[in-house]
Amino acid sequence: MQFVEKAKKKKLLRTVTRVVSFVRVSYGSRGLEFAADEMGYAMSRLEIESDLCDAGKDFSGVGSSSGSQRSSEHLAELDHEISQITKLKSSPHQRFSREVPGRHQLPVSTVRMLAGRESNFSGRGRFSAADCCHILSRYLPVKGPWLVDQMNSRAYVSQFSTDGSLFIAGFQGSHIRIYNVEKGWKVQKDIHAKSLRWTVTDTSLSPDQRNLVYASMSPIVHIVDVGSGTTQSHANVTVYHDGLDFSSDEDGGYSFGIFSVKFSTNGRELVAGSSDDSIYVYDLEANRVSLRTIAHTSDVNTVCFADESGNLILSGSDDNLCKVWDRRCFIGRDKPAGVLVGHLEGVTFIDSRGDGRYFISNGKDQTIKLWDIRKMSSSAPSRHEVQRNYEWDYRWMDYPPEARDLKHPSDQSVSTYKGHSVLRTLIRCYFSPAHSTGQKYIYTGSNDSSVYIYDLVSGDKVAVLKHHSSPVRDCNWHPYYPTLISSSWDGDLVKWEFPGSDEAPIMSKKRVRRRHFYY
Repeated sequence: MQFVEKAKKKKLLRTVTRVVSFVRVSYGSRGLEFAADEMGYAMSRLEIESDLCDAGKDFSGVGSSSGSQRSSEHLAELDHEISQITKLKSSPHQRFSREVPGRHQLPVSTVRMLAGRESNFSGRGRFSAADCCHILSRYLPVKGPWLVDQMNSRAYVSQFSTDGSLFIAGFQGSHIRIYNVEKGWKVQKDIHAKSLRWTVTDTSLSPDQRNLVYASMSPIVHIVDVGSGTTQSHANVTVYHDGLDFSSDEDGGYSFGIFSVKFSTNGRELVAGSSDDSIYVYDLEANRVSLRTIAHTSDVNTVCFADESGNLILSGSDDNLCKVWDRRCFIGRDKPAGVLVGHLEGVTFIDSRGDGRYFISNGKDQTIKLWDIRKMSSSAPSRHEVQRNYEWDYRWMDYPPEARDLKHPSDQSVSTYKGHSVLRTLIRCYFSPAHSTGQKYIYTGSNDSSVYIYDLVSGDKVAVLKHHSSPVRDCNWHPYYPTLISSSWDGDLVKWEFPGSDEAPIMSKKRVRRRHFYY
C-alpha cells in the first residue's frame, strides 16, 4: 500500500514538473498566468486522486500541537482584512473545495483542480488568478541548492529584475554581476565598482532595465548603463560610471554613507537612506537632490516607495522606528505623515506589499513585523524606547536571552514573526511574489546561514533552507517561477527550486553542511 502511495506521489511530481517546464518553454515569465489558464487538457486521462496531496496534512507538513497552538494565537491577533485579502488572492474557487466533504480547509490537490477545470466546476471554464496562485504557491523553492556563482568575497545584495529575466548580485570585493536568467545564468555584465567604501551596500535596477545604480558608504551613488554590449564594465575605462552627489554645502564637508537606494516606478527619481539620519530624493532629469529631510535620530538603514504612485515613502532606522512620508502634504520640515512603534531594536530592512497599506520590517530584536499604515500615529511617544538593563551590540554579540520575550508596550504592528536571526549585518526580508503565491508567504535571510519562509496568515515556519556557512544577508524569490536565490558572506550564490526536478544539484567545492527542513 505504501509503495502505491509513493508511486502516485512520484507521478504527480512528474506531472507538475512537465507543467512548469511547459510554461517556461512555451510562455516565458510574463505569460505564467495565461499559461496556467490554457494548460490542462492533456491531463484528462490522469487518475484523479484527491488524497494524493491532501493526505492529512498540507505540503509543508505542519501538524505539531505546539505549532497549532501558536497558529491559533497568531490568527487571533492577525488583522482580519490582510488575512482575507491573502486568502482571496491565493485560495481556489469554493467549488473545488466542496468536492471534498468535511475537508474543505485542507489544500486541494493539483490534479483535482485540473480535472475540475476541464469539468468547468467554477463555471468560468478556466483558472482564475487565485487558482493559479493556489497551485504554484504549494510548490515552494526548497530543493537544491544548485550553485550559480562563487566569489571570494562576501555577497551583500541579490535581486531579480521586475520581469525575472535578470539577476543582480553585489559583492564586497567591488564586483556587481548581472546574470541573464533566461540564458542559463550567463554573466551578462560584470561591473567593477568605482570609489567603493567598505562594500556595495545596495543596488537598484531601473524599470526599463537600462541603468543600474549602486551605493556604498559614500555620499556618491554611481549610475551605469547596463544595456551596452560589452560584458566587462570597468568604471570610467570601458563604461562611464556617472556619480550622483547626494551631499551639499550645508554638510560642512561631513562624509556620510548610503545604506539603501531605490528607483521610483517611473524611473525618474531615486530615494535613499543614509548614515546622517536623512532621507534623500534625487531627481535624475534635473540631476540634483530635490528633497532632503532629517528623518530619524539615527542611521536610516532602509527606504522604499509604498506604492507605484511614488508619493508615499517608508523608512526604517536604528532609532527602532518605522516612518511614513507623504510628499504631497508635508506638514512641516522633517515631520512625517506617521510613525509606527513596535521594534525593540533597530530596523534593518523594509519591504512594501505594493498596495500603499501593508509592509514588513526586519529588526535587530530578531523579529519581522507586519504593519498597516492606517494604524500609524502622528508622532512617536515621548519615550518610545524600552528601558533595558543589558548592553548589546548586534555586530558582534548574540541577542540577550532575557530580551527574546520582551514586547513593546505600545506595539502598533499587526503581527510578529520569530525564528530567524538578525545579527552581524542588515539582513533583508520580503513578501513572496504576488503573481505565483498571492503574497501568502514572507521570507528572510538569517545570521545562522539559513533562509526562513513563514506563512503570512498563520505565522508558521513553512521551510528553512540550509546550505551556507556564513550569514545570508539577502535572498530573492523569482517573480513568476518557484525559484529562490540566496547569497551569503561565504561568497556562494545558490539556486533553490521546487521538488520534482530530476536534475542533480551542483554544489560548491566548499565543505559545508547542507540541510533543509519542512515544518
